[in-house]
Amino acid sequence: MGNFRDWLTRLMYGRYGVDQLYFALIAAYLVLLVVNSFVRSAIINILLWVLVIWMIYRVLSRDIDKRRMENERFLQIWEPVQAKASLTFRRIREIKTHRYRKCPHCNTMLRLPRKTGKHTVKCPCCSNKFKVQVWF
Repeated sequence: MGNFRDWLTRLMYGRYGVDQLYFALIAAYLVLLVVNSFVRSAIINILLWVLVIWMIYRVLSRDIDKRRMENERFLQIWEPVQAKASLTFRRIREIKTHRYRKCPHCNTMLRLPRKTGKHTVKCPCCSNKFKVQVWF
């Protein structure tokens, strides 16, 4: 077993390896695999093979700078989506105790305690005061 591990270590030396884009490609692969098990489409099958080849190419690539730039471009798209989803799940989880409102001046999302009625709120970022109505 040690010989295989040594061989794998020597193989991967100087190669790019895995990153966030790799894990996203695996997730896309798994989703397409499940869809293909129900739909049985040749196009999805080709997409699955393209994803596998692309993942292997990225992992074994020695051009680390290009792979890093690909990952950075992916993260520029992914991080805002992830932040929006995280905020949405947090709002759902805290729906019984807090309400979220945007500051009209700087668009910062404020987390307010759930107290019904009209309130005057001061934004911690821009110190703008504005009125908020919490219904329920």
